[in-house]
Formats: sequence, structure tokens, C-alpha cells
Amino acid sequence: MARAAVSRGLSPRLTWRVGRLVEARDETPTARTLVLEVAGWPGHLAGQHVDVRLTAEDGYQASRSYSLAAPGDGERVELTVQRVPDGEVSAYLVETYRTGDPVEVRGPVGGWFVWRPADTAPVLLVAGGSGIVPLMAMIRARRAAGSRVPFRLICSARTPDDLFYADELRRRVRDDAGLDVAYVWTRQASPEWPGPPRRISVADVNTHGWPPDLAPTCYVCGPTGFVEAVADVLVALGHDPRRIRTERFGPTGG
Repeated sequence: MARAAVSRGLSPRLTWRVGRLVEARDETPTARTLVLEVAGWPGHLAGQHVDVRLTAEDGYQASRSYSLAAPGDGERVELTVQRVPDGEVSAYLVETYRTGDPVEVRGPVGGWFVWRPADTAPVLLVAGGSGIVPLMAMIRARRAAGSRVPFRLICSARTPDDLFYADELRRRVRDDAGLDVAYVWTRQASPEWPGPPRRISVADVNTHGWPPDLAPTCYVCGPTGFVEAVADVLVALGHDPRRIRTERFGPTGG
């Protein structure tokens, strides 16, 4: 399934800016983190996303939306892109895009699915696959701000090899006091994980999340079916629906 962040609309003030690749690193065999320098970038919040547009020599254009993977850092914008089978934009960004090459970037987009360092409520993050990208931006923003707000992340991935930011997550659990991470493997489990691979369950959310009486803010990101299932679980466990924030990923279209 081709995937891109579902946009909730664009402000008329948003304009296309030219970004150039200054750094890249592989996250998995099919995913790559890109650090862009975008002149005139206005800054952004953890949880927002951007539109990226490519223009071919014949004038043909294609654009997709990608979540921001890190908090604002001057004119730097960080994205993690998963290559989609037959994807026009993702294939170029993962396989062909090189240091110094330009792309057009528009954003930031979104104001609901964001975390601000001034927020004091406990945070539950639930990620499905590449849905971890905006949630990782929140984890990084917490660290950068020196926040002591307790964070819990439940991350569902197909296999350990498909997990984005694996080394960094292990390091942050060790070094970032108040951050806990739990995993659910759906196709192949890690050796230390008990039981066979399976989808995320009520027991996972109940065990590794926060009790509803603590009134945590819950952020859920991933494919539509995953997001709807987790949101239903949270409500069934007694969480206030007004404190459940969701971001769905879906088909990019033709």
C-alpha cells in the first residue's frame, strides 16, 4: 500500500521553498532519513508534516506528504521516507536523491497532532510501522527541551529489521529518564520477545500505556486500520476521546 500523511488542508500562507539535501542515513533496507537545508524555513512543531514536490525535466510534477522526524532546528528539516512499491516520490528520495540535490518543500502543516514542551500531561505514543516518524519527533523534542514529562511508546512493526530508529530508541531508553518503550512484532519477533508475532492488543495498550485516570495525552499514528483499532482500545479502556489524537496514513493515489 502506498502511504503518505493525510493532510487536513493547507494555509494560504504556505509557500513552496527549495530544500537541499545535506545529510542522509539509512534506517532500514527500504527507509532513509533525509536532512534538508530549507532557506527561509519558519520553524515547526513536533508532530507536523510537510509536502515534498518533485518536478521532472518535462514539467511533470508529483508531490507527497511526509511527517517531520525531528523538532525544529533553524533551517533544517528532517524526514524519514519509506520506499513505496511503484512510488514516484518515495523511490526517488530513498534511492536517487543525493547531497546537494534540490526538492521543493511546503509547510509546516497541521496543528492538532503536535506536542509542545510546555504540555505537562503524561504522554502515550502508539506507532504502527512508519507511523513512528512524528512520534520520534516528539521524543526528540522532549529531550531537546529537557522536559521531565513521562513518555511511553508502544511501537508495532513487522520485524526488528523493519523498525525505524532502533539504535537510537535503545539509547534513549537508557539515557532519557522518564521514557519507556515497548514493542509488538507482527510477522517476526525478536529473540527476547515472548510468544509468537501478533497484532497489537488490548493487553499491550493496557500493560504498556498509562491508566486513564492520569489523563494522558495519547498520540496514535499509522495505517488507518491500525489507528482506528488502537483508538477504539483506548476508549474502551476509559481514556477521554478528547485526549486521543490520531494521524492516519493512507494511499497516495495516482
